[in-house]
Amino acid sequence: MDNRFGEMEVFVRAVAAGSFSAAARQLGMTPSAVSRLVSRLEERLRVRLLVRSTRSLTPTPEGEAYLAEARELVDRLADLEGRLARRDVPRGPLRVSSTVGFGAAVILPLVPDFLRAFPEVELDLTLDDGVIDLWQERTDLAIRSGRLLSSTLKARRIATMRRIVVAAPDYLARRGVPETPADLQAHDCLLYNFLPSEWEFAGPLRQPVRATFRGSDGTVLRHVCLAGLGLMKTGERAVAEDLAAGRLVEVLADCCPPEPEVIHAVFPGHPHLASRIRALIDFVADRAGP
Repeated sequence: MDNRFGEMEVFVRAVAAGSFSAAARQLGMTPSAVSRLVSRLEERLRVRLLVRSTRSLTPTPEGEAYLAEARELVDRLADLEGRLARRDVPRGPLRVSSTVGFGAAVILPLVPDFLRAFPEVELDLTLDDGVIDLWQERTDLAIRSGRLLSSTLKARRIATMRRIVVAAPDYLARRGVPETPADLQAHDCLLYNFLPSEWEFAGPLRQPVRATFRGSDGTVLRHVCLAGLGLMKTGERAVAEDLAAGRLVEVLADCCPPEPEVIHAVFPGHPHLASRIRALIDFVADRAGP
């Protein structure tokens, strides 16, 4: 009998690894053997699953549909075998996306302890403030802040973080300290390039602001803010060290929403969550909460 599940597992690993050679190293096989198994799978299904190039593997629309189901089956079998063997050990590739500020301030410091606790997990971490499609990006888990849009994804609250407005002392000495949100109209503001030109304050109030600089993520905006070029609205944990060292100063503290922003772990709504995903969610929530 053909090893249909073996073909499926090789296909899933090849897509996650990005190449036949990388998947072969992970599986202890030769690249030609991996290629042969994927080709045999395509022949059996009578459909092309991958577009192959010298540098990458790109799933076709049919390949994406097959991948979504195959990943769940591979994860469920791995978890089932672990439980039956009384050793439900998290293992395998785990692709995670986090916002830049929370990721750098909270997630990255936890990575060494997490990998020591779960040495069989292959962690792949991306810091990105943009909104991503977990299925399209083949990501197991996203860590995001703020209100969640309605979707088929599941979410778990793992931490909270105040949103504050900060500036460098040099900037405030030159331009003055804003006392109300309306004062921001006379100030230089640093904004994310994927968000509108307004900041939310208590009330609720949405205050239009003038963007003199836009950046793709919190690291870019923090760098420009530290240079004294404007005000930035960010998560308190992302600039905690800068505030403690006096490199940045909080302003408009009484105007920011009193309730902290909620940080969620967002993941596909599978009926059975892979143990490696559950392990990371629990690990971060235990150490980063409330």
